[in-house]
Order: sequence, then structure tokens, then C-alpha cells
Amino acid sequence: MEMIRVLYDFMWGDLITIPVPGGGTAGLSLLVLILVPAGIYFTVRTRFVLIRLFPDMLRIAAEKKKTTEKNSISGLQALIVSTATRVGMGNLVGVVAAISAGGAGAVFWMWLMALLGSSTAFAEAALAQIYKQKDPLYGGYRGGPAYYIHSFMMRKRKHADRPRRYSLTAALFAVSGLICWCGISQVIGNSVTSAVDNALHIPPLYTTIVLVAAAAVIVLRKNATVKVLDVIVPVMAGCYLLMTIFIIVKNAGALPAVFQRIFAEAFGFRQAAAGGFGAVLMNGVKRGLFSNEAGSGSAPCAAAAADVDHPAKAGLLQAFGVFVDTIVICSCSALIMLLVPAERIEGLVGMDLLQEAMRFHFGSFGVIFTAVILLLFSFSTFIGILFYARPNVAYLFGDNWVSQTVYKIVALVMLFVGGLAAYTFVWDLGDVGIGLMTIFNMAALLPLSGQAIAALKDYEKSR
Repeated sequence: MEMIRVLYDFMWGDLITIPVPGGGTAGLSLLVLILVPAGIYFTVRTRFVLIRLFPDMLRIAAEKKKTTEKNSISGLQALIVSTATRVGMGNLVGVVAAISAGGAGAVFWMWLMALLGSSTAFAEAALAQIYKQKDPLYGGYRGGPAYYIHSFMMRKRKHADRPRRYSLTAALFAVSGLICWCGISQVIGNSVTSAVDNALHIPPLYTTIVLVAAAAVIVLRKNATVKVLDVIVPVMAGCYLLMTIFIIVKNAGALPAVFQRIFAEAFGFRQAAAGGFGAVLMNGVKRGLFSNEAGSGSAPCAAAAADVDHPAKAGLLQAFGVFVDTIVICSCSALIMLLVPAERIEGLVGMDLLQEAMRFHFGSFGVIFTAVILLLFSFSTFIGILFYARPNVAYLFGDNWVSQTVYKIVALVMLFVGGLAAYTFVWDLGDVGIGLMTIFNMAALLPLSGQAIAALKDYEKSR
């Protein structure tokens, strides 16, 4: 446990501090030092791909699958799987935490991280497509960072003509991913049962049994995951968006003041005087990076499965996924809270703050709606991360149903345990897992980035 906490502090703690206006400081973690420069690099190399090719992203999302590989999924379905995992607790509790610690200005920095992260998401998804393989177990395709890291490391070896079953870095990425997703399973279980208990006063044991049973029915079937997410994700995201639009229309007169507050606090016009600009900046940056997951190597596991006719199309869809996650869904959560009088939510944090904000807008129905939407967000995240686990389990243990099923059962057990009790050690383990994934993924993503950029140029030329 001590080793895990040391690793956690090394990756997520303040590695260095820099002075900021007003006499304060901003602490930079290792992952911020990796992901922010990488995001800037990819944004420049792709020439602001999210802005330039946004119409193409919408058009590609509407395309039908053109090939006939059995049990393959379309680019849109791959986007839905990745959206299921991105749009989770980070969009609810994470945004609440960012605003609680860094004020309204943190929202602006989350938006900026989405712009940078979308370019990183493009690069890793395009590479996943370039190095994808046929999946002999589930049908269709599989891939992800473990596969392009393996190929990269094999080419670096002196005797590259002697193929190896494993690459150490690729295997470490796969192991880190499996550890991370088990940790997230426990967090999901605990968050769902807590929210349902607060809203409906249903004992955690009953909620946990229903949650695990429903998840088991889906994930233990061969190809039910994508079909279920095709239904859940549009419904949950659509409902949350409609509720937010209703709140915005109802409070239209207050919107200019809210946006003025976001931009004023983002640049520390008030915080600088109190030395709090560092908190505004870093809470927005850290939460933005954690929410959109760009660079962590998770979403490429879904992008590789997409049956598209050009690698750049999978990359563009995943860049669009970052936009949906942060610019759309996270902004919804932010506006829900910022349109509540400050005295109404003073002193509240986490889920209590969000539920009180929804109570202000919709009465007791708002509390129940929050619990239900968190249930859907979390449930879809759990199903999505087990889709991510497939290629990584196959990389480590080969193509067999035993290893695939064992991992799913372990994740279901973690979901059950998390529903009954919160073990902060496991939460830290999940954060360490995603941190290690990011480090191993970026070790290959940056050297291979030229292939992703070449794919983008080829797509634009052929278009």
C-alpha cells in the first residue's frame, strides 16, 4: 500500500511548482508535464484538427459501415463505446470538484484541455487503426496501445527479425490497464450505491445485487456490450443535455453573468490578488485531462475495433468524442451548478453539491434524476471498460475464453465489493493504473506520431 501511494504521489502529486500572478504557485504533476506539452504538440501538428475538420467528424459519425467483416463495429459504435467510458463520474463529481476547489474559472481550463486533448485522441486512435488485427474470438477487429507499442519496440530491437510474443513495455501497459479498470469498477459500485441511497434510501446491498446482476448478463455474453451501449449512451447523454437546456432557458437572464464569471476567474482577475490563480488553473487542467482521457490509451482500444475505410476517420471520431465529453457534457454540469445561488450550495462538496443544485432547479425530482443519471453514466462506463479489457487480456494471455471470462468475473467482484464499502487503497490503485498507462502509451505515441499525421494528410488529400 505504501508503494502504491508513493507511485500515486509521484504521478499525480505536485512534482514541481511554478510562481503565478498574485504571489501564488501552481503545482505541476508528472502527468500534466507529459500530457499538456503533448497536447500542444499534436494540436500544432494536426493544425487544430478539432476546429478545422469538425464538419467531417459529424459526417463520418453518420456514415454506415461499408465493409462486411463479421461482428465488426462501425466507427459510430466505437465512438459510443469510448463515450460511454469518458462520460462518467468525472463529468458529474469531477466537474463539481474542479469548481469547488478552483472556482468557475476552472471550467475554462477544462475547455482548453479538450481542445488540446482532442488532437492527442486523434493521434492515438489513428495509430490503433493502423496497427489493428482481426479478432479470432469476438470477430471484427482488435488493437490499441499494447499492439502499436509492441510493434514499435520490436522494431527498436537489434534482432528485429526474431519475433517475440511480448514486449515488456506493451505488457506493462496491458497490465496497468487491467489494474486500472478493476479499480474503476470498485469506484463505480461505491458511487452508484451512495447516490441511490441518498436519493431513494435503498440499502446499498440491494442496489449492488441488481447492478452486478445486470452487468453480468451483459458482459458475460459474447457480443452484447456494443448493442446495449448503442441504446444507453444516446439516451443518458440526451436526457442530461435536455435537462441542462431546460435549466439554461429557465435562467437565460443569468447566463451572461455566468460566462463573465468563468472568463474573469479563468485568468485570475480576482484570484490573482488572493494568490489563488494556481488553484483555478491546475484544477481545471487536471480535471480536464482526467475527464477526456486523451493520451491514457483507453479509447484507442475501442477505436481499433472500428470498421472504417481510413485510419484518420477513427481518429477524427475519437477527437469528436473528447468534444462531446468536455465541451458538451462537462459544460452541462458546470452550468447546472453555476446557475444556483452561491448561498444555497455553500459548504457542500462532491455529489451532495450536485444533488443540491438539481434540487434547486427541479425540487426532489432533481435529486432522483441525478441518482438515475449517475447510475446510467457509471453502468455504461463499467460495460465500456470491459470492452477495453478484451484486447489487453488477449495480448497477455492469448486468444482463449477462459482468460476473458476470468477477468470479467474479477471486475464483477470488484463492482460488488465497491458497492458495499469504499477502499481508498483501491481508488489509488486505479489512479496509479491510468497514470502508468499514460506513461507507457506516450512512450510509443510520440515516436510513432508521424504515421498518424501522415494518415491525416492522406485523408485530407483523398477527400
